[in-house]
Amino acid sequence: MTADSEALDLLADFVERHRRILVLSGAGMSTASGIPDYRDRDGVRRGKTPVQGPEFRKMEAVRKRYWARSMVGYPALSAAAPNAGHTALAQLQALGKLGALMTQNVDGLHQRAGSADVLELHGNIHQVVCLDCHASFPRSFVQGQLVEANPALAGAVATPAPDGDAHLEPDALAEFHLPYCVHCGGTLKPDVVFFGDGVPAGVTRAALERMTDADALLVIGSSLIVYSGFRFCRMAADSGKPIAAINLGKTRADELISLKIDAGAESTLPALSNRIA
Repeated sequence: MTADSEALDLLADFVERHRRILVLSGAGMSTASGIPDYRDRDGVRRGKTPVQGPEFRKMEAVRKRYWARSMVGYPALSAAAPNAGHTALAQLQALGKLGALMTQNVDGLHQRAGSADVLELHGNIHQVVCLDCHASFPRSFVQGQLVEANPALAGAVATPAPDGDAHLEPDALAEFHLPYCVHCGGTLKPDVVFFGDGVPAGVTRAALERMTDADALLVIGSSLIVYSGFRFCRMAADSGKPIAAINLGKTRADELISLKIDAGAESTLPALSNRIA
């Protein structure tokens, strides 16, 4: 869906009137890159509940299920490329039309499109951390571990799910071999904030500083159901800073948003760039 001319004029005016616009992006930013999002237009979660962080750390069966599905789903995510929305956003930042960028996404596509100083609220799926010695590894290295240890699953095909997951329920998880830290043999976890876990304190502080420094907020592709995103709309509204949003469907903050454009970022942002660049 593409925004109409009147909506684009209002969005262009919003951008021109505010010089320090903080951008907050969510999963809808990356759907045009082939990465599914978690919710439908009404904000209702699709599919099964994602892995919960406390359960992942506590239960080997949960870790096996996560890594088996991720082994199948990660190649599609790693092959995803920035879409026209990512590129236009980076161009608008480079021109000084938009300010700092925070994202709820873990796919790294903003950086690949050229956006600088991206604050990743929920981490980055392309990195893996050891829960025991805190060593860090590229996700591609861990993928090699998984494929080598689980050849029977290496050729599996499944429908992609959000954040490198896949709609797959492996039959033989008892025989599935988990990846391990090559330094200490410890437990590996993707370097992301799982559901049920909190955003790290340092990331939260940096995000709050960005919101304080901004004079407006632009939300792109987020239903804002998760509090880590919604809180910034509350902060902006409480301090009298206007909020605009580009999102297909409802958001949790609709009553706080002064300008809402029900359209996709991949078409709206390039059109905005053409108007004001």
